[in-house]
Amino acid sequence: MTSSARDGLFSGMFARGGAAPEVSDAAWLAAMLDVEAALATAQAGIGLVPDEAVAALEEACRPELFDLVELGSRAAPTGNPVIPLVAALRERVKPELRRFVHYGATSQDINDTATMLVACRALAPLLADLSACAAACARLAAEHRDTVMTGRTVLQHAVPITFGLKAAGWLSALDGAWAELAELRLPVQYGGAAGTLSVLGDRGHEVPPRLAAELGLAEPVLPWHTDRTPVARLACALGMASGTLGKIATDVKLLAQTEVAEAAEPSAPGRGGSSAMPHKRNPVGAMSALACVQRVPGLVASVLGGMLQEHERAAGPWQAEWETLSELLRLTGSAASWLREVLEGLTVDPARMRANMDATRGLPMAEHVVARLGGTPEARGLVDAACARAVEEDLPLREALLADPGMRLTPRELDAALDPAGYLGSAATFVARALEAHPPGPTPR
Repeated sequence: MTSSARDGLFSGMFARGGAAPEVSDAAWLAAMLDVEAALATAQAGIGLVPDEAVAALEEACRPELFDLVELGSRAAPTGNPVIPLVAALRERVKPELRRFVHYGATSQDINDTATMLVACRALAPLLADLSACAAACARLAAEHRDTVMTGRTVLQHAVPITFGLKAAGWLSALDGAWAELAELRLPVQYGGAAGTLSVLGDRGHEVPPRLAAELGLAEPVLPWHTDRTPVARLACALGMASGTLGKIATDVKLLAQTEVAEAAEPSAPGRGGSSAMPHKRNPVGAMSALACVQRVPGLVASVLGGMLQEHERAAGPWQAEWETLSELLRLTGSAASWLREVLEGLTVDPARMRANMDATRGLPMAEHVVARLGGTPEARGLVDAACARAVEEDLPLREALLADPGMRLTPRELDAALDPAGYLGSAATFVARALEAHPPGPTPR
């Protein structure tokens, strides 16, 4: 998307949250200028550039001095926006200092380092929203560790679980996604025309560590012009985070179905309304998060496909990364922002959960009855037959089991076997583990 993506017709859904402004065209321009200024500072630190040139570049590298539309137009014939940007920068410094603008760099050095800087800045609000999502899940897990509900496998009632366990599963996945993104190494790029920095003689290798320190990025072992693993790791980590967000959003939308109604998104005037049906309360947050993450896998695939780059500089695959990464950051950030609102305001209905479990009249407890009968093939056959009869004749499973002459459990023993609260296994322990593993504070690791 262009710089107007935040203000467009669909921006409310796809450009929500703090990541969107950090991937705008204006943010990219600011990052490129920051890289050019930082490069001169790094070079001046080892005597390759005079201090006068650093001061001149710092003055010239102000985003408000440049016209984004003009730069975009001038970028088309050259294949990237850095070339016209450098030309414009040189016009803004004295002729005797122009040789020190973009000194020893190639366009990809500036663009790649700006990419990492843009990503770093966009990840900050994204990580904050993921952290808030995790905190909300931790609260839900703790509050509902004993709230019994039906587990569902292949969209059918399975055995009982707790809502606390479900929320703990969300929490653990979110903590993992946070860590994958937070632990990324986003490196600077500085290799010159073909990765040798030959313009700087034998001192080129001294610049990257200083450039990295100036920008708060990582120092690479060597230039990575056609080794796109830093970009691919970023894309994959965003893909995994968006998948985690999408899984939780899917659960929420299913729990919010009219026929289920075990959880509901926060409500507000006009939120989740229908243009035709006044009674609707649509799960707009989960829906919007899912709309964002639905687009992510294709973008990740595009980045991975672009790893097949030619020799020392790619023609096409590298250029395809620019908007693709912006989209990935914006969409994942938007999904995280949507889901944060959903989870922080989620309403849980334990009574409805119990009612839904009771609606199948004991069938989810059939596995427990088999176990209480010894777990033998004969026990399984008896319970299978009782389940079939209960369904066919619309009977409670208890009644169908007691009518079987082979039933060896007393009514009291059978009642215990049919009690969902008595068949939760290690659910409470797993909730406790997730809460213990969840780091305290706003920045989990």
